[in-house]
Amino acid sequence: MEIRHLTSDDLDAALDNRRRAFGPLSGGAAETWRKLVSPMLPEGRYLGAFDGSRLLGTARVNPYVQWWHGRPQSMGGVASVTVAPEDRGRGVGRALMDAAIERCAELGHAVSALYPATTPLYRSAGYEHAGVLQRVTLPSEALRTLGGPGGAAGAVKLRRMGPADAAELVALIGRVHAATRASGPLCFDERTWRLWLEDDDDFCYLAEDGFVVYRWSDGNIEVDNLLAGSEATARALWSMVGSASSVAKSVTACVDPADPVLWMLRERSKDEVTQTRWMFRLIDLPAAVEGRGFPAGVRVETPVEVTDSRRPGNTGAWLLRVDGGSGSVTRRDAASGEGAHGDATRLTIGGMSALFAGVPTATLRRAGLLTGGSPDADDALDAAFGCSAYMIDYF
Repeated sequence: MEIRHLTSDDLDAALDNRRRAFGPLSGGAAETWRKLVSPMLPEGRYLGAFDGSRLLGTARVNPYVQWWHGRPQSMGGVASVTVAPEDRGRGVGRALMDAAIERCAELGHAVSALYPATTPLYRSAGYEHAGVLQRVTLPSEALRTLGGPGGAAGAVKLRRMGPADAAELVALIGRVHAATRASGPLCFDERTWRLWLEDDDDFCYLAEDGFVVYRWSDGNIEVDNLLAGSEATARALWSMVGSASSVAKSVTACVDPADPVLWMLRERSKDEVTQTRWMFRLIDLPAAVEGRGFPAGVRVETPVEVTDSRRPGNTGAWLLRVDGGSGSVTRRDAASGEGAHGDATRLTIGGMSALFAGVPTATLRRAGLLTGGSPDADDALDAAFGCSAYMIDYF
């Protein structure tokens, strides 16, 4: 078995593998898929496992930015992990994931995330469950009235958005996630946003500090993205979506589990929610911690030991420091006295990745992903990394 970068000559075989793994694509969807992946080929972002000239399986590393406590990280979004049905059980998927992790490192991604079709494969590669993509279904009439009496939210200027707005949209997403100290949401690169904004079936609107992308689906409304940096913009965008209430009785939207719209609704006693889980992995531990944001009032200095069989550079004894909203990990050196910190908190790379993503130490300890340390160290780690990680984009 050989693993190499796919070329344009391999796309037909890759599309065939994708159909066998995830089901058929319509003609239009297949063309969109080609437009999405073709620019990634010369960047070496699409990997294939081959037996001679026959394609056995694929894995793609998408170029994303992901926010952690309001700071952007370069994130490799692993997708299109496929293995031909007749070649399953031969270790193809495991070999592809090893190659994808190394490719993430080569491309400069400090972290990586994926939506798992199966947990064991990705857990064995060092990924661990981290956060959710949450869909909530709301009555469209309840949203329509969020604009206030006389449409008070009408003071917010909205305009239609198209492919030419991709750069402005990327900048807006960055400003809002930084200001709200978001953890988990990602942003596509400009070329991907341009492709999505070309879709005639989507209705896209832009405000100074927010945007919405939605469509009709079986007579109701489906919101792909709605992000707002202020109350007025949130009310303006949600009430516009709800203005179809004479036809569409419900709106299904991907939202932050703490999205302010859930606190704006006049009535809320029971949420109609579905969740899709995603998994997360640290690719470069020092770079990921240095690039992450932390609560400004938290100060931590504690030893941790990490084991990573696939990325040996992450393995070893580290001193974790957090102060003034920033963090770092440095190698502990017993000769200089940095090794004398008592019993270190010990984590697998999956456990460290889950901790980074806000999974509580009590959960990790009882799941067998964290050992050693002390109650005080657990409290300090929870204070530093604690968050409710979420995404609103599926890939």
